[in-house]
Amino acid sequence: MTPPASNEVTQLLRAWSDGQQEALERLMPLVYDELHRLARHYMSRERSGHILQTSALVNEAFLRLVDARHVNWQNRAHFFAISASLMRRILVDFARTYQSQKRGAGVRPVSLDEGLDVTEERLDLASLDDALKTLAALDPRKSRVVELRFFGGLSMEEVAEVLQVSPETVKRDWKLAKAWLLREMGGKQDAIRPLEAS
Repeated sequence: MTPPASNEVTQLLRAWSDGQQEALERLMPLVYDELHRLARHYMSRERSGHILQTSALVNEAFLRLVDARHVNWQNRAHFFAISASLMRRILVDFARTYQSQKRGAGVRPVSLDEGLDVTEERLDLASLDDALKTLAALDPRKSRVVELRFFGGLSMEEVAEVLQVSPETVKRDWKLAKAWLLREMGGKQDAIRPLEAS
């Protein structure tokens, strides 16, 4: 499928903001593939055997987007930035719930033999979210760059468009933010490796 023209998506977003429900119905088929790509991007960084599937993440994000009726959509990049932020929140909430259950909340005791099924976690989203909140307090733009690049899968140019800065500024912020996060997350290369690949 050929991606829709950016201006077509922008026009539909603005019509939706103005209360035209039919604009949303025309918009969703145009952006679904890109939302699915974003979700796949997120899910590729999750531990293997994750209960939440890509389509479920897209559906949950879609439901939250529908509830966001009063957003003044600027353009296509703005829409995908908001979508990326929603997906991040969904996955972080899911990770926090998973971690609390892993620590025993509401779980029956098991014998050692039953409990030997160990899964590798590729990225601790809850820790990354905490680190990003700290970074946001120190430098909101760098935190936003990480969110848009890592979680949203946006290109440097798309991030620059959303933040209204130059691509060179985004590249510099991205590099500095990754170094800061590496230090903040205890210098554990494994904790930050997925960020380095982006």
